Amino acid sequence: MEEQERESMDFDVVIVGGGPAGLSAASRLMQLGAENNQEISVCLVEKGSEIGAHILSGAVFVPKALDELFPDWKEMDAPVSNPVTADEYYFLLNETSKVPLPRVLIPKPLHNDGNYALSLGNLCRWLGEQAEALGVNVFPGFAASEILFDDNGRVSGVATGDMGVGSTGEEKPTYQPGYELRAKYTLFAEGCRGHLGKELIQRFDLDKNSGTQHYAIGLKELWDIPPENAQPGKVVHALGWPLGRFAGTGGGSFLYHLENNQVSLGLIVDLSYSNPYLSPFDEMQRWKHHPAIASHLSGGKRVAYGARAIVKGGFPALPQLTFPGGALIGDDAGFLNVLKVKGSHTAMKSGMLGAEAVFDAVRSGSTVDDIDIQKRFESSWLYDELHSSRNAGPALHKFGMFFGSAYSVFEQALTRGKHPLTLRDKTPDHETLKQASDCKPIDYPKPDGSLSFDKLSSVFLSSTNHEEDQPCHLALEDPDIPIRDNLPKYAEPAQRYCPAGVYEVVEENGSSRFQINAQNCVHCKTCDIKDPAQNITWVVPEGTGGPNYPNM
Repeated sequence: MEEQERESMDFDVVIVGGGPAGLSAASRLMQLGAENNQEISVCLVEKGSEIGAHILSGAVFVPKALDELFPDWKEMDAPVSNPVTADEYYFLLNETSKVPLPRVLIPKPLHNDGNYALSLGNLCRWLGEQAEALGVNVFPGFAASEILFDDNGRVSGVATGDMGVGSTGEEKPTYQPGYELRAKYTLFAEGCRGHLGKELIQRFDLDKNSGTQHYAIGLKELWDIPPENAQPGKVVHALGWPLGRFAGTGGGSFLYHLENNQVSLGLIVDLSYSNPYLSPFDEMQRWKHHPAIASHLSGGKRVAYGARAIVKGGFPALPQLTFPGGALIGDDAGFLNVLKVKGSHTAMKSGMLGAEAVFDAVRSGSTVDDIDIQKRFESSWLYDELHSSRNAGPALHKFGMFFGSAYSVFEQALTRGKHPLTLRDKTPDHETLKQASDCKPIDYPKPDGSLSFDKLSSVFLSSTNHEEDQPCHLALEDPDIPIRDNLPKYAEPAQRYCPAGVYEVVEENGSSRFQINAQNCVHCKTCDIKDPAQNITWVVPEGTGGPNYPNM
C-alpha cells in the first residue's frame, strides 16, 4: 500500500484538550480578537467523541472565572442552576458511625456559599457551544498524539493520530493518516497527567525548580433516586472510613444532590498509599454501604460510573508554564486548589491567562520563545488563591489525614496561608508502596448488586469503547517487569489500582501471565502514575476511543 502523506493545516493557535481550561482559552482568544478588531484563527482538538465525553468531576463549581469569561452566563442559559443549599461535613468513624464536623472547624475556603452542584461535562458542552459560536474550529474525536517541532526545537503544533492501524502496526483498508495542525503557539490543556504535557515537562525540564507532583484517583457514580428523596443543592463531604483503615492513605468522599432527582457521589483516594493490596474501586463500593451514604441512595438506581486521576501537588508542584512555542494550562500544569479540592474555576482562569498572553504575542507578530503567562499568573487572583492553600496537600502527606487536616484548619484560621513556611513532600507516589510480604491482604466484601457492584458492570455504565484491532495504548517499556519484579514484590498492584479491570494476572499451565484489556480503559491515567517500576506509559488510542460519559 502506498504511504499517504499527512495533510497540514495552519492556525494562529492550537489548543489540545476540550476541558474547562482549553475551552476557556479558546473563547477568550476569540473575544480578544473581536475586542481588538484582530482576526485570529484558533483550533481546538479533543480526543473524546464529543466535547464533555471524557469530562469527570464531582462537581461543586465556583463561578468566579465564569463570571469573568461570560458575565451574562445566567441569561445565556449556562447549565449552572443548582446552587448549594446545604453544606454538611462528617468524619466517618467506622462502617456504621459518623461524627458531624462543626462548620467553625472547616477552613473558610471549603465553605460552599455561592457555589453550584453541577455536571462539569454539561458545562463543558455549553462552553464548547460558546467557543464554536465565537468562531473556534472545534474538532472532537481527534486525538493529539505527537508534538511537532521546528528546526530550532520550538513547538510548532501537534499531529493527530493515524486511524485504521492494526494491532501489529499494519495499515488496514480503513487507514487514514493523521493531520498536522501547525500553529504559532500551542496551548496544552489535556487535564491531569496529559501524555503530551508529560513529554514537554521532561523535554524542557519544566519541573526543575518544582516540588514533587502528587495525585489521587477519583471514582464517581451517578444515581437516579426517588423524587421524595431528592434534595437539590445538598452537599455532603466526609473524611475517615474506609480510608486509612489498612494503608494509611489520605482522601475523602463526596455526595451531591443534583437536579432531575439525581445524586453524584464518589471517593477520592490519594495515590501515595502504601499497601499494594489496596483497591480504590473496592474501597468505594464498601464506602457506599455506610448509613450516611446508603440513606441517600435508597430506592435508587446507578446510571453512570467513571474514574479519573486528580493532580494534587498544588502550588509547590507547579512546573514552569511556558516553553518555546507554547504553554501548559489547566491540570496539564496542576492548577487544582488542593484545600478546596476544586479545580474547574482555576483551570478556566489559567486558560484565560494563557489566551491573553498568546493573543498579545500573535497580535504583535512576535515569535519570542516564552510568552508571559507566568507573569500574568503571579499578578492574578489565581496565584493568590493557590499560594494561600499551598500547604494543604503536603501537610496531608507529611502528617497523615487527621493531623494534616488539623494543620490546615489552624493555618487557615490563624494566617490564611499568609506566612513564609512552605511544606514539601519529596517522595513521588510510585515510590510509596511497601512490599507485599510486609502488608496484610485486604478481604473486600462481595458486591451485593444493589449498592455495590463489580468492575466490569461498572465499566459498562461508562460506555467505554475502543476499536479492538489497534495498537495497545498502554505501553510496557519492559514486558517482563509485571511478572518478574512487580508480582513477587508488590503482588502486581496494577490489577487492583486500575478502576476498570484493564490489568490482570492470569494463571496458565502453572505460570503467571500479565494481561492488558485495553478496551476497558477509562483513561484515568492511574497506571501511568502509580506503577512502582514506572514501566507503563499511557498514550492516546484512536480518536473517539474511551468513555462516553453523559452528564458526569
